[in-house]
Amino acid sequence: MHRESISQELFRQSLLQTSRRQFLTESAAGLGAIYLATQQAGGNAAHANASLQHGFDPQHDATNPLSPLAPPQPAKVKRVIYLHMVGAPSQLELFDYKPDLKELDGKECPQSFLEGKRFAFINGTPRMLGPQYDFQQHGESGAWVSELMPNLAKQVDDLCFLKTVKTDQFNHGPAQLMVHTGAAPMGSPSIGSWVTYGLGSENEDLPGFIVLLSGGRLPRVGKALWGSGFLPSVYQGVQCRSKGDPVLNVANPEGVSRQERRQVLDALAALNQESLQQYGDPETVTRIAQYEMAYRMQVAAPEAMDLSQETAETLENYGAEPGKESFANNCLLARRLVEEGVRFVQLFDWGWDTHGSNRSESLEHGLPDKCKQTDKPIAALLADLKQRGMLEDTLVVWGGEFGRTPMRENRGGTTMAFHGRDHSPEAFTMWMAGGGVKPGFTYGETDAVGYTAATESVHLRDFHATMLHLLGFNHERMVYPFKGLNQRLTGVKQSRVVEEILT
Repeated sequence: MHRESISQELFRQSLLQTSRRQFLTESAAGLGAIYLATQQAGGNAAHANASLQHGFDPQHDATNPLSPLAPPQPAKVKRVIYLHMVGAPSQLELFDYKPDLKELDGKECPQSFLEGKRFAFINGTPRMLGPQYDFQQHGESGAWVSELMPNLAKQVDDLCFLKTVKTDQFNHGPAQLMVHTGAAPMGSPSIGSWVTYGLGSENEDLPGFIVLLSGGRLPRVGKALWGSGFLPSVYQGVQCRSKGDPVLNVANPEGVSRQERRQVLDALAALNQESLQQYGDPETVTRIAQYEMAYRMQVAAPEAMDLSQETAETLENYGAEPGKESFANNCLLARRLVEEGVRFVQLFDWGWDTHGSNRSESLEHGLPDKCKQTDKPIAALLADLKQRGMLEDTLVVWGGEFGRTPMRENRGGTTMAFHGRDHSPEAFTMWMAGGGVKPGFTYGETDAVGYTAATESVHLRDFHATMLHLLGFNHERMVYPFKGLNQRLTGVKQSRVVEEILT
């Protein structure tokens, strides 16, 4: 029986078994529980109807919400590795070569660039800022890449650049939410949650959606970027570490054997089953499944994340060092995890803000430091996946939350100019590699100074629609009912699959 049907039947039975005396005696707690269960049951019924109406109804095993599923339409991609550079890298120093901007360096910014626009840190009349690093063309595709990315430059014929990505947000937190959940307010499911909801996981001993952090800090809005939102909580991302225990408290406490842990979980499972029978809340199924997953992860996670099993050559290629926490280690872990069947691996690397107000945020020091930390491991990840025959059905994504302006910052009007760039949501660069996208291809072109799109923009909604298409989903049919609406990753506004970049 479908898990929604089971939940509704259990709830119905629980109501039939509740006496009038019990109802009145337990009304303070009981009414609240019954209301929540009714809402959940009603929501599940609506979900089933809406899903069937829209042609999307993931039939997970009722006892395993992460059971692997086939997508509803042919897919080019089975898994995703998403590399998010937190803080928004400057496209003008990395991939969007603008020689005209070099000639404008130091000149006053035209008023037409400022009128009607909102900025985080520009006041008065700023001056233009030319590219700070040299560019060269690489590969048969002739893609322009800056000197800061010498290793990735060797992989350009495997990359598909999107030069005119656009977002609605110009501040970090809302923009990061927009990239990863499709909406600026908190509370929507992340891309990884949508994907694992639709496809499950290919490894029952590991989470379907794993998050790895580097750079020393969480993103601005923290765990909301990998939360499940209104989807069942089993589909949220699980944050793991590349140093120490992969997951906090994954090991048994001192003096507790694995057999004793099993007995504790069996007792908890019995209590949760009783709760499920009484209230019919599907989140109870999630709780049982998560406890069992945690038990299996005690063996599977440390093994999957043990970099000492890799060869010295592989460690050198990535620049990885077992026992340390780094972006290089996380790239190698990402390859190991997708190899083990994890569906979605999300890497967040903090430190890409380039306002120029201090050394770590400067174009002269901060940006080269971040490129040095990430260039080699990203190139190694792409080469490794390709060598293992995995790139053809793995999608690798790289990007930030928005782009950077061609004029320098000017926080205090004309009296305080910073040698950095402000936030620019109009056009920025992202790239994809792997299954279903054209290798060695560039889509879109910005204007002469890299400020706005000279050709058609790719809104983040279009980017999301394209990702889902590659995974075998129609973005208009991938819905979940919440607050009276069939919610979806791409929202209600017009969006399209970018067919031009597909093979």
